Amino acid sequence: MDGQEYLTQISAENRPIKKSKRSIFTSKYFVLGITTLILLIIIIIIGTIIKASKGDVKNDSYALLLHVGNTSEQIHTYQPEVKSSYLRSSSASLYGVLTNTKKTLTDYLVEKYNYSEGKIDKNLIDEADLNKEELNTDLFEAKINGTLDRIYAHKMAYEISILTSEETKIINTTDDSRLKEILTTSKDGLDVLYENFNSFSEAK
Repeated sequence: MDGQEYLTQISAENRPIKKSKRSIFTSKYFVLGITTLILLIIIIIIGTIIKASKGDVKNDSYALLLHVGNTSEQIHTYQPEVKSSYLRSSSASLYGVLTNTKKTLTDYLVEKYNYSEGKIDKNLIDEADLNKEELNTDLFEAKINGTLDRIYAHKMAYEISILTSEETKIINTTDDSRLKEILTTSKDGLDVLYENFNSFSEAK
């Protein structure tokens, strides 16, 4: 080995070794942590979507109870003004179904959730009151204009369709057999009466 080769070897041996620059962002633990976090967020989002699609049995039941009560009040107010005996008879049957539903559903909610009117979400009450006022306005105007029987039948058919939709949603969501039974009984009664109102003719 000549002098030049020797100096070159010594220089290479003494040259500082470049350390690879490793960032925290390339650490396998960091990557694993970020991956886990992303998966957790995805799971939470999916769970929220599923829950939202299923609905909230408690609040849905409260909303249904408000709807049943408000519709019953309108029947009580306007049924005596209806001229058709056929329509009054159907209306009385509807009132009976709704009264029974209100009682059995209230009893269930008291036992299940310690229900009281003060525990209902204000947004649910506001929405129910708005729908009630709209129904009352339509029926009052129909009464003034002499078209109550026709409008009353149309409105009750509509209310029945909405009520049965609300009941079906809860039936399909809840696992509680007692609640299913209460709402199925109510829905069956409403289904029978729907056609009476939907096909009503003032000739009857």
